[in-house]
Amino acid sequence: MATPRRWLEMAVLLLPLCSAGPSGGPGFLLPLRQPRGCGPAQYFDIGSLSCGQCGASQRKSRRDTSCDCQPGFKIISNNGGSITCEKCPKNMSGITQDGWDCIACPYELTAEGKCKCPLNEILVERDTNGALLKTALCVQCDGMEPSFAALNPLSNRCIRCEPTFISVNKSCTCSEPNILVSATKKACKRNIGGLCFKSTGNFPPKGIATVRFGKLLYSNLTSCQALGNMCVMNMNSLSSGNADACGLFQFVYANTAGLGTVHSISFWRQNLPWLYYGDQPGLASQVLDTTQFPTSFTFKGTNKLCPDTLTRLNAAYTFGTTYQQKCKISVSKILKDYSNPLFYDVFLEYYDEEDKQQYLWAVPVLNLNLQYNEIFINKGNNMNNWLLTRRMFLVDTLSGRENDLGNQPRVIRIASEITISIRLVPNTQRGAIYPPLIIIAYSDVLVQNPNTESVLVSFSVDYEMNQSEARIQTDTVLKFLLFYAGDLANVFFVITVGTGIYWLIFFKAQQFVSVLLPLPSQEDNFVSYLGCAFTLKALQFLHLLLSQLTIDIFFIDWERPRGKVLKAVEGENGIRSIAAPVSIWRTYFIANEWNEIQTIRKINPLFQVLAVLFFLEVVGFSNLAIMDSSSSLTRSPESYIAPSSRILRYGVSAALWLVIAIIQITYFSVFYERFVEDKIRQFVDLCCMSNISVFLLSHKCFGYYIHGRSVHGHSDTNMEEMNMNLKREAENLCSQRGLLPNTDGQTFQISISSKMRQHYDRIHETLTRKHGPVRLLNSSATTFEQSTKAYHTMNKFLGSFIDHVHKEMDYIVRDKLLLERILGMEFMEPMDKSIFYNDEGHSFSDVLFYGNEATLLIFDILFFTIVDISTQSFVLAAVLTYLQQEIFRFIRNSFGQKNLASKTLVDERFLI
Repeated sequence: MATPRRWLEMAVLLLPLCSAGPSGGPGFLLPLRQPRGCGPAQYFDIGSLSCGQCGASQRKSRRDTSCDCQPGFKIISNNGGSITCEKCPKNMSGITQDGWDCIACPYELTAEGKCKCPLNEILVERDTNGALLKTALCVQCDGMEPSFAALNPLSNRCIRCEPTFISVNKSCTCSEPNILVSATKKACKRNIGGLCFKSTGNFPPKGIATVRFGKLLYSNLTSCQALGNMCVMNMNSLSSGNADACGLFQFVYANTAGLGTVHSISFWRQNLPWLYYGDQPGLASQVLDTTQFPTSFTFKGTNKLCPDTLTRLNAAYTFGTTYQQKCKISVSKILKDYSNPLFYDVFLEYYDEEDKQQYLWAVPVLNLNLQYNEIFINKGNNMNNWLLTRRMFLVDTLSGRENDLGNQPRVIRIASEITISIRLVPNTQRGAIYPPLIIIAYSDVLVQNPNTESVLVSFSVDYEMNQSEARIQTDTVLKFLLFYAGDLANVFFVITVGTGIYWLIFFKAQQFVSVLLPLPSQEDNFVSYLGCAFTLKALQFLHLLLSQLTIDIFFIDWERPRGKVLKAVEGENGIRSIAAPVSIWRTYFIANEWNEIQTIRKINPLFQVLAVLFFLEVVGFSNLAIMDSSSSLTRSPESYIAPSSRILRYGVSAALWLVIAIIQITYFSVFYERFVEDKIRQFVDLCCMSNISVFLLSHKCFGYYIHGRSVHGHSDTNMEEMNMNLKREAENLCSQRGLLPNTDGQTFQISISSKMRQHYDRIHETLTRKHGPVRLLNSSATTFEQSTKAYHTMNKFLGSFIDHVHKEMDYIVRDKLLLERILGMEFMEPMDKSIFYNDEGHSFSDVLFYGNEATLLIFDILFFTIVDISTQSFVLAAVLTYLQQEIFRFIRNSFGQKNLASKTLVDERFLI
């Protein structure tokens, strides 16, 4: 259990290549220090993984993990972390083997300043009662009968030699021609240990026996590390009623708070190993979900349990490769290769390009066998119930030994399942991962016949991400179908209109009979296509209407107080000076203007219906739908009137609707908007004069922005100053109105980041009311104050966002690419920064009827023709079409007004 920990080259490591380091989360990182990197007068502190300074008259030990006194100096104190040395007198220049006393040596000294005896002699520094001798003695062991004594492996005692020596040579020497088989060259040279065989007998080959020697450092640090290892072998299990190794460790941990922490990590106490992330469950999410690492890293390490070819083993360490390996290991091999447990503290190693330093990040371990109050808390999927640990081992063949450590263990414990879990951080532009997690499960194996028994072990590397981001959600599929329905309706509309006009022209205009109209039974397929077109277009129109009634909108008021006013203070006898309030009437004015333009169209619906009805019934275009060859618009009452063709009726009415609508749109765009009034552009100008911007979100992360910040600083002013401002702007005596300096761009399409949207939603939750907007008279004062506070918070947040105050939620301004304009989509995903696209076409009108004239027009045409074909009455079709236009306009106005009041906190009574 006191086996020294193997360092980074023996554990599974993750090595990022030239990264900017982790972002966010608690600081579980520390500078990378290795024993070989410590200076000559420094030692490597295994408790803190850092270099410590050796004191005066001291030097680094051979193991580099502690300090020793220089030759000629003895130890006078050792508190477990540091030592104090004192120079020996000249007549006692040697140092005892334990380093604590000075002694005179009979022969020469070693490089460490200790006494050295000739070969085959032991060094005696104390008498039988332990008293220190003034001069050390070198005593030769009696290797002859009856003593048969020889040096022990440490050369400090005489013990009975190996029986093979006695039986072969009748002494403790193995002289030729007999053969000595020893574990080390030193032992063979000094005739220490090993086995002696006759040259003619059978003996095992050289090297089959191995002897390892280690030195246990008895200090507080070593004891605490050993206690931690025992706790790890006990599965890090904690229980309030048990006083086992883990319970003792927790007791020591709780009572050593005064020792301080290592590398400012609260879970890592001085001289104690870091075993747990906290003393109770609940911190796993803070460890695993708050820090990000780049994905440009590779693995370094090997799977020590399952042997395989180098190519297959290296496949596990290629990022993104899901790796799985299973193998069976014989129990006899486990007992041979893992006689002592090895403990691992796993770290992630990365290089920080900013400060050009290497760092380590502690990789947490999820031990599925850990019990907390006798409950396996790590076996569930709820991360909040986990208790993460640090130290791990692969095989434990020590705990199952009974009575004697030399006996074969009855039970061995092996890491049967090891998984390195790597999770991808969602919504990152360059790709990042959360800290890796090692998931380990141990199995206990009963040892009966090691040669025939085997153990199944597995090692895997898994990569996962939050599939809620990638999973196609129901609303996404529904929206796709609705958009697809609109496009398919357009296809059906074009085909049916083309078919109707084709029969109208080629049947009515033919001089020689070449085509005949379809029979009524043959028209059924045409009517079916027409019905599909209307149904699909109706779905698109209703989806458009619902989307416009639920948009997010907010008016950003840039006006700031001008001066201060005196105000009486309630509950106090006196007045105080406060900032002058900013008038809300400009916001109400802009809200009313927005409310007015919600249902404006590029055509006059009433004129459209009357004009179509006029040409059909008065001018006589309806006669073109009769199933005869005449193309005359008038018919005498005495003549025979043939039945009407449904295809011709559709062709005539659809053609009239399209022609009149195109004339109206052309007049509206070319003449009316240019010379009379353009309400869309006038609204943008009005926002600028009112010092109010409009922030619109038609989708979750897409919308529009109208920059209405006044170039004059203030708009809440009198008529004289307003006229003066307009004059200065006309004479170019002030800056331009654009969002960017020296530009005129005021309208933008915006694609905001998810972080920006989440912050917007958090504020908006307090702004939205369950039963609509706040009423000034019948609402409680507390509710009104909370809503007002939320309004000012949203106004301040959006204003600071536009002013680039929030660097973590910043934005950039760019033009759309030509292909982006053609396809009507954006190629860049707003990961870290939002994107503002310059929009000279004022496409924010897409959230109004104005920007969807094509959809409304096709819906009106299809509604009119469906009613006409069903009733064979153009008049009834015209009346019902106008009624549905007015009904939907009323719905759009009423519910749009309520949504505007709810989202902007403008009281609905001020919307007229």
